[in-house]
Amino acid sequence: MKHRLRTATLAVVFSAVSAVTFAAGSHAGGHDEVAIGQPGKAANIDRTINIDMTDNMRFSSADIAVKKGETIRFLVKNSGQIKHEMVLGTQKELKEHYAMMMKMPEMEHADANMITVAPGKTGEVVWQFTKAGKVDFACLQPGHYDAGMKGMVSVAETTKATPKTDAPAGHNASHKH
Repeated sequence: MKHRLRTATLAVVFSAVSAVTFAAGSHAGGHDEVAIGQPGKAANIDRTINIDMTDNMRFSSADIAVKKGETIRFLVKNSGQIKHEMVLGTQKELKEHYAMMMKMPEMEHADANMITVAPGKTGEVVWQFTKAGKVDFACLQPGHYDAGMKGMVSVAETTKATPKTDAPAGHNASHKH
């Protein structure tokens, strides 16, 4: 009986905390950093990629190529007359997040892998791609994802040289004299 009461109490507390979080009109977290990378540092930006969002429900750069390890600054401009956003994630995360946005359309985003941009404004996402493969992105404003406002970042495996050892040139580091 005590276990059921404790479980019920925890469920009520969790629900109350969730309601307060959503009532505030923003949310954060939930993305799979292992699959899509990690927030980048401005000091480590390798290059900037401009993205334009329009009311025809498209990103001007919907197919982007980067290299594993690169830190990209996405300069995201909303050329439209309505609010748009860019959210990086896995296909599964984007679909789940979109379903949540359909229920709570006024939700604002507050995480490093996403930016909501008002009409005529510009924002940015700085992201480091740590794993080769693909990272999806989309606008999750109600109706936009279904209308095709999505894209993909192809992350290529890098061909960086192997780290150098402290051994003198021409010597094997494990060689003993």
